[in-house]
Amino acid sequence: MSNLQDLQQLAEKRRSIYALSNQLPVSNDDVVKLVEHAILHTPSAFNSQSARIVVLFGDEHNKLWNMTEEMLRAIVGDEEKFKGTRDKIAGFKAGAGTVLFFEDKGVVRNMQEAAPLYADKFPIWSHQTSAMHQYVIWTALASLDIGANLQHYNPVIDQKVAEEWSISEDWELNAQMVFGAIEQPAGDKAFKPVEERMKVFG
Repeated sequence: MSNLQDLQQLAEKRRSIYALSNQLPVSNDDVVKLVEHAILHTPSAFNSQSARIVVLFGDEHNKLWNMTEEMLRAIVGDEEKFKGTRDKIAGFKAGAGTVLFFEDKGVVRNMQEAAPLYADKFPIWSHQTSAMHQYVIWTALASLDIGANLQHYNPVIDQKVAEEWSISEDWELNAQMVFGAIEQPAGDKAFKPVEERMKVFG
């Protein structure tokens, strides 16, 4: 099998998995090494290397989702209306850990000053950098038979996260990736026709 086929199979394997447990098929150190590799080898605009990542395991992972649950409950108020959200967060807690994706706004500001012609584009490119890190890590987790799903509870939780884990005020939270052992695979996926999404010339 060619490297291209390997890559394509991993792209197909990477899905949003919500039925997770905390019994990882690999060690926590293996996950950390996977994230470290992604940080080093995922591209960024102008080689800005603006991505910042925090990995939470075990009790620290649970702390994040307990905190998120409390904050969302305060916003929703009505316990009956909150039931769906509570059940969803319980699914996140059942996982083994969470990867927090940040972008360093200080780096973005420095790039804007260094290349003012593109100043308005650097925040956009920063989000693209974060997205690439999310995809690389998500796909790499799938390669180890680790399921994951991507959440966006920012900006609701931003301040609490910064306080709890001593995060720099320049680090802007973009996404939270819950991961764990796969208890139930993703269902079938519907695809829109490629012809509606792609054009080829020449």
